[in-house]
Amino acid sequence: MAVRLEIALKPHLFDAEGFELCRKIREYFGWHVEGARVLRVIMLETGLSLKELEEVRREIFTNPVSQISSFRPLATAFDFQWAVWVGYRPGVRDTAGSVALEAIADYLRRPLSPHDAAYTSKIFLLQKSALDRSQVETIARELLANDIIQQWRIAAREEWDSEQGIGIIIPKVALRHTPAVETIAMESDEQLKALSDARHLALNPRDIPVIRRYFLRPEVLRERARVGLHGPTDVELEAISQARSDHCNHNTFRGLFLYKDLDTGRETVVDNLFKTCIEAPTLAARDQKNWVVSVLWDNAGAARFDEDHLYVITGETHNSPSTMEAYGGALTGIVGVYRDPMGTGKGSRLIAGLYGYCVGPRDYAGPLRPHLHPRRLLDGVVAGVRDGGNKHGVPTVFGNLFHHPSYLGKCLVFVAAIGLMPRTICGEPAEQKKPHPGDIIIMAGGRVGKDGIHGVTASSEGYSERTPAGHVQIGDPYTQKKMHDFLLEARDEGLITFITDNGGGGLSSSIGESAHLAGGAHVALDRVPLKYEGLDVWEIWVSESQERMTVAVRPENVDRFMELAALHEVECTAIGRYEDTGKLHLTYHGKTCGYLDLSFFREDFPQWQFEAHWRSPASRGLTEPVLSEPTAYGRLLIELLASPNLCSREWIQRQYDHEVQGSSVIKLLVGRRGDVPNDAAVLRPVLTSRRGLAVTQALHPTYGQIDTYHMVAASIDECVRRLLAVGGLLNEIGGVDNFCWPSIQYDPKQNPDGRYKAAQLVRANWALRDMCLAYGIPLLSGKDSMYVDGHLPGPYGERHKVSGLPTMQFTATSIVEDIERCLTMDLKMPGDWVYVLGTTRHELGGSEYYEKLGYVGLSVPKADPEKFLRLYQALEAAVQEGLVASCRAVGRGGLAVHGALSAIAGELGMAWDLGAVPVDDSLSPAAILFSESLGRFLVTVAPRLKDAFEAHFRGLPMGCLGRVSERPVWTIRDASGQEVLEESVEALGKAWRLGPAAGVEQET
Repeated sequence: MAVRLEIALKPHLFDAEGFELCRKIREYFGWHVEGARVLRVIMLETGLSLKELEEVRREIFTNPVSQISSFRPLATAFDFQWAVWVGYRPGVRDTAGSVALEAIADYLRRPLSPHDAAYTSKIFLLQKSALDRSQVETIARELLANDIIQQWRIAAREEWDSEQGIGIIIPKVALRHTPAVETIAMESDEQLKALSDARHLALNPRDIPVIRRYFLRPEVLRERARVGLHGPTDVELEAISQARSDHCNHNTFRGLFLYKDLDTGRETVVDNLFKTCIEAPTLAARDQKNWVVSVLWDNAGAARFDEDHLYVITGETHNSPSTMEAYGGALTGIVGVYRDPMGTGKGSRLIAGLYGYCVGPRDYAGPLRPHLHPRRLLDGVVAGVRDGGNKHGVPTVFGNLFHHPSYLGKCLVFVAAIGLMPRTICGEPAEQKKPHPGDIIIMAGGRVGKDGIHGVTASSEGYSERTPAGHVQIGDPYTQKKMHDFLLEARDEGLITFITDNGGGGLSSSIGESAHLAGGAHVALDRVPLKYEGLDVWEIWVSESQERMTVAVRPENVDRFMELAALHEVECTAIGRYEDTGKLHLTYHGKTCGYLDLSFFREDFPQWQFEAHWRSPASRGLTEPVLSEPTAYGRLLIELLASPNLCSREWIQRQYDHEVQGSSVIKLLVGRRGDVPNDAAVLRPVLTSRRGLAVTQALHPTYGQIDTYHMVAASIDECVRRLLAVGGLLNEIGGVDNFCWPSIQYDPKQNPDGRYKAAQLVRANWALRDMCLAYGIPLLSGKDSMYVDGHLPGPYGERHKVSGLPTMQFTATSIVEDIERCLTMDLKMPGDWVYVLGTTRHELGGSEYYEKLGYVGLSVPKADPEKFLRLYQALEAAVQEGLVASCRAVGRGGLAVHGALSAIAGELGMAWDLGAVPVDDSLSPAAILFSESLGRFLVTVAPRLKDAFEAHFRGLPMGCLGRVSERPVWTIRDASGQEVLEESVEALGKAWRLGPAAGVEQET
């Protein structure tokens, strides 16, 4: 029997969600809606009796204090002009519906039928508005629903049926389709290329002849005939496309680059960026640092935390799905990256999540029409990561946000995760794992559906209207949390020999890759549990449906493993066995549908090749602007503090629970009001220990407009300084590189600047190599996501290609020996001395100051690790001796912005003398205040420690700027003694907290 249950807040209570909807309607469209109410709807298709339905309505789904509910329409209890119903399309993961069924089963103390279902949706009632139907359609389409995953219906008050309401809507998948295995004809390379385009396989043209030759080999034909196969099957071709995708195989980073400097004519062959710029410095650092435990092969890197524990860390991106469906894409990204630590070694416990968002301008009003407006996209992405972390019980401890018009084509969503595991499990090293022939292959967690199909191939091409919607998924953090806890218990009992996650490529990747370690695998795809019937066999194999892990268990341990799974209510199914046949053997109802040599995936495929042409910034026409000195420094600083890339992001950060698990030592937000972002977060993963783990991130996309070498170098150097600023150790810094790059394959029509973008990628990797070698940083993990391009419609239906700025987010960790010595950036006490460490240069290229004035510039900030290291070592020693009261790494915005933030956080004033700033050459006050030179810190020191502190920096660039004052006013004098700025800290803080709205308020 199908029924509809509606739930609402009592009419006299404030509806926060409705209030927020009215605010967004006003902010997004400028329309006034006086009020809104939100009704929650659960469509139940169950065998429950009327008595049981009434019980679960009353006891499970209704709070008698604040809510009313009914199996009849509730809308008539409220005055409204329009009703908008929004629900998922068939096949989209409905997490709340699944939890509703679990709650019913728990309450009734009996299992429900496998055919019982619950589908959740919402009804939005718009009150006291003068909107017409077209405006309500716009609100539904642009604000309430995403037509890729959701459907909606609109009714005016006079159209509303008081008896039936919206009716009974059951979005059940009904695939009237009998699964079959198709034999593929590939008589020519051209035929296979056309098939690749039609099926979104994203096969590289150079791979196509290799694939065809394999299936024509006489020995291959004979072996396939013995198992009943002749030509290649669709299952095999899909598996090959997943394995060969740039997303999975990193073909670009393993490619051959013919690099040419067009200014000098010098040519360089760069063979395999991964080996030369990532693997080589990491192995060099590992050989010198005994704390590096496992790198370059597993889902995440592992490093020593203390004598009894390892920490693991990894980073990921989820750009394409988030561009199409912001909430689902970001949610899937964060829960997906969580599974990497869960699948590292024999499994780790999640202790932290991180994020980074690069999106178009929030107030974009230009002619291009992205699939989701940047404002709505950012709101959805923020909510997705929020629900992924908060509902999983993982603290989200740090993050970045960067706005730029280039991200209109495809946004960037960086996510990262940190886990903790014991050094040994049942006497064996925890980081070691390997499936053995005879081990049973178990799929644990969620079921398989059409969601997530072609995710990795969609991520291996630019975004357009042809991008398949099927790769968008909705993650389920509740299911994954249960699986997380279950797998840790199974791990500690020694039941797991191998574990990995089902991420990109689904089973085809997790089993396809792990089969190489065992020597082969046999999988019965008809045993894979499905969300609904009718999936083709190839879809079962490549679906990226979420919350799934692949686990290898010895036959004698399977019963106990399944017993624990049942205890934790985690679905687990044995779907095959690892073998030593050298084959990947797939069957469906006893018939072979795939039979591939494992050696095929490692042989004969040609290295991708790229032409890379570089011109220096000056030869590309970039110049350094000649500017007069500002006349109103205070107003300029206030406007910079309110700019989109510098202002407060508290509205984002407050949505993330960073206190769950109780391990935060230094939070992202610090200061008297607890609202100013610190340089890094510090965790206490082992609560009985005073040892901490510091983590931070940095990215500088606008520097890449000048030179991506210096962009990457700046990001790494900033991370090093940020870790030192909280008390981290220089010798125990580990890194994670996350590259996001536009297409680099040259095409005179489609990608005429591909050679230049390829050169930018080469230079970025050279910087990664040089900086990691200079600072001794092993890359514990990393990720590359190419094809950050979009094709957007313009006002007349024309298409515009929009390529994102080349971007690299760097994440770094370090050990804090004693958490009681940690530092924050806020000013502490009146009378403290204020110092700047490091040299300020005329390096304003790509800066916020130049951006404000409409320039890019030429003088990009440059790193000099050899000079910086002596200063960093001196600061590390001073911090360890307890000589520093506060510390801030100077980054985007320069000394003025970071001095202001320190004062805002401490709610104290300062008096500065710019003549004390160590500079190269003669600099104007504007250059001193807004240059973004690297290698610098702002620190404060208690008066009694002044001499001891200065002793550490003899012979190093250091200047005493002045003192902290109780009066919350910041005054700055130039070298001649002329006052150039006097602003109240309250005014600075107000501008920073309001952001771009500060200018609107000022005008009003």
